[in-house]
Amino acid sequence: MKIQRLTQNSRLTAAILTAVMTAGCLTGCGGTNDTDAPAAAQTDAAPPETDTTETASSAQESETTQETDDSENLTALELSKLMGNGINLGNTMEAYGRPELGINADTSKYETFWGQPVTTEEMIAGMKNSGFDSIRIPVAWTNMMDYENGDYTIADAYLDRVDELITYAINNGMYVIINDHWDGSWWGMFGSATEETRETAFTMYTSMWTQLAERYHDYDESLIFESGNEELGNRLNDTDICKDSGSLSEDECYEMTNRINQTFVDTVRATGGNNADRFLLIAGYNTNIAKTCDDRFKMPKDTIPDKLLVSVHYYDPWNYCGTDSGTQWGTHGEYETQNADLKKMTKFTEQGYGVIIGEYGVLAKDDGTLKDSITAYTENLLDNCDRYNFVPMLWDTSTFFLRSELTFSDDDLLALYTSRSYAAQEKTSEEELAAAATERMDTALVNAPEVFDTSIDVSTLDGSIAWIMFNSRDWSVAYSSGDSYKPDDKAAGLVATDAVIDGAGTYTISLDFTGTDAGFAEGTAFSAIGISNAEVFYPGYMIDIKEIEVNGTPYELTGTPYTTSDNGICTRLNLYNEWVTDIPDTARIMGGNAADAAATVVDNETLGQIKTLKITFDFVAP
Repeated sequence: MKIQRLTQNSRLTAAILTAVMTAGCLTGCGGTNDTDAPAAAQTDAAPPETDTTETASSAQESETTQETDDSENLTALELSKLMGNGINLGNTMEAYGRPELGINADTSKYETFWGQPVTTEEMIAGMKNSGFDSIRIPVAWTNMMDYENGDYTIADAYLDRVDELITYAINNGMYVIINDHWDGSWWGMFGSATEETRETAFTMYTSMWTQLAERYHDYDESLIFESGNEELGNRLNDTDICKDSGSLSEDECYEMTNRINQTFVDTVRATGGNNADRFLLIAGYNTNIAKTCDDRFKMPKDTIPDKLLVSVHYYDPWNYCGTDSGTQWGTHGEYETQNADLKKMTKFTEQGYGVIIGEYGVLAKDDGTLKDSITAYTENLLDNCDRYNFVPMLWDTSTFFLRSELTFSDDDLLALYTSRSYAAQEKTSEEELAAAATERMDTALVNAPEVFDTSIDVSTLDGSIAWIMFNSRDWSVAYSSGDSYKPDDKAAGLVATDAVIDGAGTYTISLDFTGTDAGFAEGTAFSAIGISNAEVFYPGYMIDIKEIEVNGTPYELTGTPYTTSDNGICTRLNLYNEWVTDIPDTARIMGGNAADAAATVVDNETLGQIKTLKITFDFVAP
């Protein structure tokens, strides 16, 4: 049977008609003993049955002129426009309560384990009315799966509860994405040192998606399956559950990611029916834009054309989006960086793949308030999505849409989202949308300041400046932690002493954390010496550290550092960068044994509270 392609309104109408018929049947028959029905169907306030295809088809023939079997011809790029704005039902079905609750608790216990309320259809309707056309429902399926004992069966109660949530969304004319999301990081089994464990992971993964594909096969194109989350990549080496994980090199992580994604497509397609041409969302490598655009990441082969999309996440710069350290956003360089980052994903749209920004957002501060510049940040991101036909999906854990109150937390953001909904833009052509978005982006870029801190000499930004890129271990304190020199991207109260580079010589740079809220930085999650534009003005030069002082005391490095460049512009020397596992062939090493070269040359376990950090180095000509 071919699937009807239903418009937003006709899908809702069909669902309502189905609900009426279902309610009548339940009343006339005195209930149901069908164990495959959602658990809530046993109550008086029963949601509609999920198998609505036949009824929807009948309703559609009389309700709309779009009654052809053209869903098979709908492409991923066409779907992207229909999906409009998206939002995540965050910290809900992916809340991992298994260690504390076991695998047999009531589903509501898992659903509320990370502080969210039990989801109601009124909440989903409120999201729809706030301008969101799609919803991503992250799920931790092993919450109710006894996989350690070789039983990969997902409990019916968990399947039923997710079924209810899918139905809520489709009732409200929304597209839905479900995945397997972190899930206690069982994904580390793929990086096990034992081949048997790695193959067990594939058996478990295949079983999981076979169950999901068969359980939800009656849904039309409104339901999209996503192969994973951020774990497809370096986190295949996670040791949270699989203690002998960590065996994969980055090249091998790419190979394993590609194999997992191919397994996902093959498994879903093999179940047939509506799954034979269902849209499938492929998780990018680490869901990171740069890593996903790497040629080592391969989109899987499919049995049907134009039905695959790719997912990445965007929380850059993390200092602003994810911590209290960055207080504002919107310099000329920050607009340029966001625009350049998102444009990279046109690599996939040019090949016919849809692109979904599966998570993005500026998280609330620790006190629950929203950050300055959040509307400007969000508007520019949405403009990029309009320009390139990407689907943006806000990460939300009742920060923006307040589920219990059924209200939106910020009027400016609410107005922005409602203006960008599918309904608001339905009659605007893609060309017109792209042109309007481009005009807004260009205007924002022209009007953006070079820096916010008026004490900074803007003229130095065009030369070479040495500084310490830094993020504290808890990500609460940061200073200009990317390859672009951004001296006003810093924690409040932090004092940085940077150095103007005018050729070979000895330079000193430092950070003083004593004026920050805590008065110190707790260790480091990332740190490096950066020299802006040095690859342009001083190609081939090397950084030779002469002395590091932590809290005024000399500190001895634990390995041999090396000079490199990630972007061909900024020269850097990593002090603590645990994400780099393979030393590049272009690494420039100043003495020492090349075999000892590392991107992590400080011991984060013993750094402790850093009040001051000072580095003296020689900048050495080749």
